[in-house]
Amino acid sequence: MTQLTYTPYDGSAKPFTIGLAPLDCARWIEPDADLRRYLDEKRRLLRDYRDDIFVSEAGSENAQQECLDLLAAYLCDQHPAIYRRKDDVVSAAGHSVDLADTSVPPLLKAGSLISDDLVIMRRKTDGWHLVAGHVAFPSSWSLQEKFGRPMQAIHADVPGFGEGTRNATLITRIFDNLQVPQPVERMNWSVNTTNELSVPTSKHRRPQGTTAPTLETRFARVERQTLRKLPISGDILFTIRVYVDPIAAIANHPKASELALSFAAQLDALDERQVVYKGLVHQKAELVRQLRVLAEVASSA
Repeated sequence: MTQLTYTPYDGSAKPFTIGLAPLDCARWIEPDADLRRYLDEKRRLLRDYRDDIFVSEAGSENAQQECLDLLAAYLCDQHPAIYRRKDDVVSAAGHSVDLADTSVPPLLKAGSLISDDLVIMRRKTDGWHLVAGHVAFPSSWSLQEKFGRPMQAIHADVPGFGEGTRNATLITRIFDNLQVPQPVERMNWSVNTTNELSVPTSKHRRPQGTTAPTLETRFARVERQTLRKLPISGDILFTIRVYVDPIAAIANHPKASELALSFAAQLDALDERQVVYKGLVHQKAELVRQLRVLAEVASSA
């Protein structure tokens, strides 16, 4: 992709903050020209790594079905040029899902319709737990490691979000108070050495690159996340859409200079723990320098 869809490193989404905003239900899922590529990759991962990309807790089946029903109706209503339904079969981008096929878990069918990953969170006595997920494109985390755990444990290694932190308390309160008619969204970004959609290994567990980083060989990985309370079960459906582009693509943006400077400033402002978490210990300074050079070149063009 060369046209940047979302650029949260422009300062609109500060790293390591909750940053939720109200979401118009009509914008819940945003299929685009990359849909087939994402669905093809999901199909391959499902064939080869099913246990890594799909989990479900006993008792989550009704919530999964609620998700599938809501999603199928939404897609055919809001995106009729892309999604077609004939009887119980929904088709899009060369892929078809039989909604009536009881041999396939409902959440697996739902995730096979869209580019986004899907997670169902359920309130238990000690917080909101991940009870089901179809996550083909994790951003440096493992679905199996997070399965069944409460939100504060899921975020344990995120600076400022572990158990007992103010952010952990706020997230629980936000989840508790989320209303059915008002979904919310947030943006997140990271820097990766690969443009692969599926990155299940934590950045600080991966071997550090031996080559100097460049804007062409480092990729901005953006996540558009939405939270929607399911009206029947009361569970929360979490969607994650990943966009991956070389950082150098900023040069094609109409506001390239401003965007490059903002990205550089956000990287530069990361503290030591945040830099380690994002896997940028040996890259941050050089990426900041190159982004500032790009800003200068763009401003003089």
